[in-house]
This record gives sequence, structure tokens and C-alpha cells, in this order.
Amino acid sequence: MSRSACLIFNPVAGQGDPELELDQIRSILEPEIELDIYFTTEEVDADELARAAVERGVETIIASGGDGTLSAAAAAVVNTNIPFGIISRGTANAFAAALTIPDTIADACQTILQGKTRAVDVAYCNERLMVLLVGIGFEAGTVEKADRNAKNRLGMMAYILAGIQELGNLQKFDVEIETEDKIIQTIASAVTVANAAPATSVLAHGPAGIIFDDGLLDLTIVAPENKTGAIAATFHLFQTATAGTPVERDDIGYLRAKTIKITTEPPQKVVIDGEIVGTTPVEINCVPGGLRVFVPSVAEDIPTEKLEGLPNLTVEMKD
Repeated sequence: MSRSACLIFNPVAGQGDPELELDQIRSILEPEIELDIYFTTEEVDADELARAAVERGVETIIASGGDGTLSAAAAAVVNTNIPFGIISRGTANAFAAALTIPDTIADACQTILQGKTRAVDVAYCNERLMVLLVGIGFEAGTVEKADRNAKNRLGMMAYILAGIQELGNLQKFDVEIETEDKIIQTIASAVTVANAAPATSVLAHGPAGIIFDDGLLDLTIVAPENKTGAIAATFHLFQTATAGTPVERDDIGYLRAKTIKITTEPPQKVVIDGEIVGTTPVEINCVPGGLRVFVPSVAEDIPTEKLEGLPNLTVEMKD
């Protein structure tokens, strides 16, 4: 057995049976990878466990849990070139979806065993690692309402119901956004800065597609006049996310930048990768290619050669 890895496992993630899920992970990985398994607790989080593993000189780190667990564990391996494996078992599993990593345990384990990695961007928000997105305003309120008990009972429906509740409390705020080349002042109900985001993270999808390895962050401003406008804006953002065409509404703006500072009046709650972490102001900085992640091997379907049809074509094969 030539491979070894530290597996960081969150036993309270998702709605499944953690013992059965861990048994499944071990049955698939342990024939080929020697696993050193550590569990997150209320006292010891994934970040602390991952940093200790890096100090021990671990070859690979694998994190299994929700997006918060994955983000915390990833913080220890940024810019280390240590491969990072993802086995999502949370409610949203947004990071895996954004990187097209399977969200089933069996397929996620096979992705790790295949051994293909890709360098993806990450970012820091007020010095805290962010692999997915920062939500200010509406999204933060939605995440706060979808607490652990609701997610355990309802799964993804907890977020949907929380979003509907938050629409009834839609609030506007003044916002100043400073990038490396401009300062913007406007009024908004939601501001989202994304490094990577699946289609389900609709408030992040003002631009046509979020690129997670371009060295840039994607910012979307949503500023509806009322509840009806908020519903319409959300619908258009969903179309943007699924169709890959930029949204065209006066109450939605977007841009890309490497560094983004956001100040609001009054201060607004901030959510980073699904976790409420405080209030504005925030400063977000992109780290291009900062994380090396195991990703699925995809068969090459783009032709590498096409000569047929050229005028007066002759092809001679060399010995």
C-alpha cells in the first residue's frame, strides 16, 4: 500500500447514518489508501485537525461532511500542494456540485482513487478561508433561519422555506463596493461574492457562469424594489445559472475583480460557505490556484486533429 491520507470526518453532517457512511468510505478507500481517521467535535473543528495533519507531514487530506467542514479543512492545505479529497455528506453539498465532484459516497471515493487533481481558486474573507461564496443581506438571513434542526428534518427544503420567510422581511441597505479599479455606491438587498457556486446558489449568478480557476471573484448585486421584484429577480438569476447567459435586469448588477471590499449601512450579517461569521465590513481577496482538489477523470471528447476537407490535401505517414 503506497498511498496514505488523513480522513477528517464530521459525524453530525447531513441526514444519513454516520457509522454506515464511514464504513462505506473505509470499504472503498482502505484497500488502496491507508487512512488515518479523525472526527470533528464541538471542541475540535476540521481546521484544527487538518492543520495538525499538515504538521505531521500527511500526503493527502480527505474531508467528509458539509460545506462548512470542507471549507474549514481546506484552509490548512491552501498553497501547500497537498491534494485535497472531498466526500460531501451535507445538506447543500454546493462545493462538490460547483466542481462537478459526485455527491454520492461511492462516486466521490472513486474520484479520489482515480488520483486526478486540479488547481482551483480560493479566497479569504476577513482572513477566513472561502471556497464557495460570501453572502451579505438576504442570503445571510436565509442561512441563519435554516438552522441545524431544520436541516436535519427537511434537508434542502429547509433553505427554500427559510428563503420564503426571509422574503417577507426583505430589507434594503446602502452599500459601498471597492475593487482594485473602482468604487461603487448603491442600494441593495443582497450582495454575493462567489469563488465557485453551483446553479442552486442563484444569488451568485449575475454573470454568465462562475469560473473557479480564473483568478477572479464574481460579485452580484440584487436590488429589487419589493417582494414581487425579488421573486422575479431570483427567477431570472436561476435562468442565468442554468442557461449560462448574463442576466439583464435593472435591479441586478455584477462584476469580476481580484479584491473586493464591502461596507454597508447599517451593518449586515455575513455568511461564508454556509456559516454565519459576523457582520460587514468585509474584505475578500482571491488566491489563484490555491487549492489542489481531486476531480473526476473525464474522457476527452474534443477532437485533437481535423484535416479532412482541406484543399489539395495529402498526408504522408512517417516510418
